[in-house]
Amino acid sequence: MTNPEIAILMLGLFIVLVLLGFPIAFTLIAMGVGFGYYAYHQAGSIEVIADAFNNQIFYLLNQNTYSVMENDTLVAIPLFLFMGYVVERANIVNRLFSSLQLAARNLPGSMAIAALITCAVFSTASGIVGAVVTLMGLLAFPAMAKAHYRKDFSAGVICAGGTLGILIPPSIMLIVYAAIAELSPLRLYAAAVFPGFLLASMYIIYVIGRVMLNPGIAPKPVMDDRIRPSEIYLQLLTSFVPLTILIMLVLGSILGGLATPAEAAAMGALGGLVLAVLYRSLTWIKIKESVFLTAKATAMVCWMFVGSWTFASVFSYLGGHDVIEHWVLALELEPWQFLVMVQAIIFLLGWPLEWSEILIIFVPIFLPMLDTFGVNPYFFAMLVALNLQTSFLTPPMAMSAYYLKGVLKNQIELMQIFRGIMPYLSIVIFCMFLMYMFPEIALWFPDYLFGPYIP
Repeated sequence: MTNPEIAILMLGLFIVLVLLGFPIAFTLIAMGVGFGYYAYHQAGSIEVIADAFNNQIFYLLNQNTYSVMENDTLVAIPLFLFMGYVVERANIVNRLFSSLQLAARNLPGSMAIAALITCAVFSTASGIVGAVVTLMGLLAFPAMAKAHYRKDFSAGVICAGGTLGILIPPSIMLIVYAAIAELSPLRLYAAAVFPGFLLASMYIIYVIGRVMLNPGIAPKPVMDDRIRPSEIYLQLLTSFVPLTILIMLVLGSILGGLATPAEAAAMGALGGLVLAVLYRSLTWIKIKESVFLTAKATAMVCWMFVGSWTFASVFSYLGGHDVIEHWVLALELEPWQFLVMVQAIIFLLGWPLEWSEILIIFVPIFLPMLDTFGVNPYFFAMLVALNLQTSFLTPPMAMSAYYLKGVLKNQIELMQIFRGIMPYLSIVIFCMFLMYMFPEIALWFPDYLFGPYIP
């Protein structure tokens, strides 16, 4: 039943309900089932109460649920999550931050640099923004506050660094994107390596430059003169190196074609347990906590998938995708104009929505148009991945700011966090501009590993 007006109403009502605070996953399911019941209803089929469930929407919901559960690509999600939670619960990140803080002691804003590098490394082991921001808020913010760092500066560092998990492999978001767009997760991971570390490097350069211009925002911490360089090297050797080797083995096995993302994630989960044993920090309680958090986060992602796919299917069946596609094509845009428009839309959607809804509901609207405008789908994916960083950094719905406020409570005001993250929002946009001007930033590495992309 093609009815574009109902499709647009469905989309608008969903956004309103999300802004009112309704749970996103179950709102998607309710909207999909409700409007789907209307869309798939056939006149005369409902004659008695017993026929009330004789509607294709229930079959669609069941099939979407089954499709999520049997998707081999999504198997990597709980395994990567478990790896990250084990690393977190085993206090490996605490050791990493402490050693990096000592190693960077002579640089301007040394503690902020240590926090950014720790976020980048932990992001590769976790891939979940909330976990990284929350942990670093508890770990790094008090240390920077004790060193008299300005609160908004410290908050900006943690929020921006915590969002790197969206982009840097093994990003959960890229696994989801691969499943939606039917792209190779290996090539997506390869495409994200340079943009991810470019963005992290730009953050660090900004911190150093900002502190050099205004040393008062990040005073140099007082270090214990009794700490010898050999002790610093030993701390780096025992904290930074093992975790980095584990991450490199996981990514290397994926990019080298030696393992699928799910197999590499299983190896990473096992490696996280081995590291926790070696550090003598693995307990039964911590294992239970890691399993519980993994199950909780995985269930959230899976139900989000079920709801989003059901919503998107009904929205498309009603003609919503066709209306938007015809509208875009009627504008007769140049390829660069198409990219700017799409990224602007995704940027605005990042205010009320999370990355999963944007990916599953809205990105598929534009994917069929890539061939028309001659846009490489992996290049487009990297622009989207960078853009989704802004959804966590853009007030008033900057989720990373609320994650940090949630753990710090009265230690900082929300407006201070917003002020701190604004420079990093500008850096993300500048990084997107650089990648648009030099697409090789995203495309050279996958082309080198797997050969030129052939549609």
